[in-house]
Amino acid sequence: MKSIHERLNLYTNEDDSYIFVPAEPANAGPLVVHRNSGDIVLDLPSSAIPSSAKRYKKTIYGIYGLISLSQSEYLIVITGRELRGHLLGHPIYRAVDFDILPVRPGLSVAKPSHPVETHLLALVRSHLNSGLFLYSYVFDITRRLQAQYVAREGDDRKPMWETADDRFFWNKFLQSRFMDISISDPKNDLSPYILPVMNGTFDARTVMVDGRKLHLCLVSRRSRFRAGTRYFRRGVDHDGHVANFNETEQIATIPSQSDPNAVATTLSFVQIRGSVPVFWAEVNTLRYKPDLQIMDLQGSVNATQRHLQEQVSLYGDQSLVNLVDQQGYEKPVKEAYERNLAKADVPQVKYRYFDFHNECKHMRWDRISLLIDHLTEDLLRDGYFHLDSNYQDPVKWQLGVVRTNCMDNLDRTNVAQAAIARWTLDLQLKAAGIIGQKGAVDQHEEIDVALREMWSDHADYISKAYAGTGALKTDFTRTGKRTRQGAFDDFKKSAIRYLRNNHFDGARQDAYDLMTGAWVPRKGPSSTLFLIADTRPLILRAVPYILTFSLFMILAGLTLPRTSDYSLVYYFALWLTLVVLSTIFILVHGLDYVAWPRLLPLTETIHYNGPGFRSGHHGTGLGLDFGKLKSGVNAQWMTRGFLRSDKQVEEIELGAKRHVD
Repeated sequence: MKSIHERLNLYTNEDDSYIFVPAEPANAGPLVVHRNSGDIVLDLPSSAIPSSAKRYKKTIYGIYGLISLSQSEYLIVITGRELRGHLLGHPIYRAVDFDILPVRPGLSVAKPSHPVETHLLALVRSHLNSGLFLYSYVFDITRRLQAQYVAREGDDRKPMWETADDRFFWNKFLQSRFMDISISDPKNDLSPYILPVMNGTFDARTVMVDGRKLHLCLVSRRSRFRAGTRYFRRGVDHDGHVANFNETEQIATIPSQSDPNAVATTLSFVQIRGSVPVFWAEVNTLRYKPDLQIMDLQGSVNATQRHLQEQVSLYGDQSLVNLVDQQGYEKPVKEAYERNLAKADVPQVKYRYFDFHNECKHMRWDRISLLIDHLTEDLLRDGYFHLDSNYQDPVKWQLGVVRTNCMDNLDRTNVAQAAIARWTLDLQLKAAGIIGQKGAVDQHEEIDVALREMWSDHADYISKAYAGTGALKTDFTRTGKRTRQGAFDDFKKSAIRYLRNNHFDGARQDAYDLMTGAWVPRKGPSSTLFLIADTRPLILRAVPYILTFSLFMILAGLTLPRTSDYSLVYYFALWLTLVVLSTIFILVHGLDYVAWPRLLPLTETIHYNGPGFRSGHHGTGLGLDFGKLKSGVNAQWMTRGFLRSDKQVEEIELGAKRHVD
């Protein structure tokens, strides 16, 4: 596989060009980005750096990509990295610092000339700063080991961007310009500058087991398709892509006893998770439990079928483990899943339901072993990937996977996957002769602790990316016990999730859609003015201010000097009445006070009125019938697709011009 330049020196030739010169090898051709024309070319190795060019203050560790916003294209470069560990001897890095360079001359990233560009750049920065972006210059971290082994002969002369798994090549959209140039003009091959980056987790640890060294790795790869946040990306799309899809690979390597630097045995086990593959959503209304919505669209069964067929083609047999509750709020999701599965009738798919909350109630989470008992036959059939240096061919192949889901594919799913992975590692180490046939991983404290910490950290990372907080129930994953302190920590995390999911995730979802190419801005800020305008009716915008001011006045009345207590009775009665009325109004109009995504508004989902199921109170925060205040009127400002009136556009443009002046 062709390698990628690890260090680049950047020279800026005033407003004319950016010149990326590889630190090594010395004879590599520099990459030149001409700022006036936007052309990207590979210069000859002998090309001299212009005398007017100035060396950039930071070392560049890779080009993340090129993104086009409303006023200019921008180069995103990696200026900081940290070593996360090694996988089969190859270093794996995390990108921890980025710089954004405007291609168009005369523009400033620090002080954009238009508020729309300021907003879009803020989305880019927030996404880069909040993600866990992993990469390697010589090893394809986007593909599981078995897939790399199968394709090893054909990959030898290909660049990494051609071999990377399309689902987990997170910055593929931002690298598309470089890839198109490489394909259309082989003499202008930019492959050494195209760095595939994965969004996910990576953890590596070394432990001792009965005097033998064992290297453990846990890798999770997050799909770029249908990517997003907890309540704004649910279910499946028409192409069969599901929300929060993650492939998790647990790897164990055993060094040779004769040569500690050589790997004698490689063991890999893969699991997957993803949202229930039906058309469903949870519509936020400011209540703790959103409105659950099942949408029986015409292509629902086809979408489920496409998803499962893709998984079978990629991984083999599918053991579907569903942890959704069979009673109460979650029941309709379970029923819709089972209904679509029966109609889709995909071969090599076996469905298993496990009533997690009922089986593990009263903090008896050790009873997750019951799920393992149900899955034992499938796990033995599907196997795992096993390479031994003494044999030319793999000792064992993994012929299928367990696909686990709960509602969020986070907390219950983490517990189940960790238990399945531990059971499989026990089987693998016995087959490799590391532990005896009557032994167990649990009997070796060092490996037991490492596994618990790795899976708990992994759970937290995935949960933060999707829900905004660390995972729930990690006290069990870390210690093997469910504790009261853990339950209290889960309560705090749930409260933070509520605030984030209702009031902050709209912008996070916009950042996902912008960076993955789900939404592409047009040239000219006027086409994107809806990002910085609040088009809700005046009454909706005014009520939170009335509530805030009323609370301030009550606080002032309690703290400021007073002439008589009697004179304050009517004062407090007035402001308390306003507080109560404002609060009721906000709760009734819950839909209108959720921070919805703006780039790809969920208008059709919010106002869906077709066949299916809708729980809750159809958008009213209190669940009361207030006539016209019901969801039939709530959030109607969204049905216009964020189109703005000419007067509003004119006002915003005038404000932007004043900002520039």
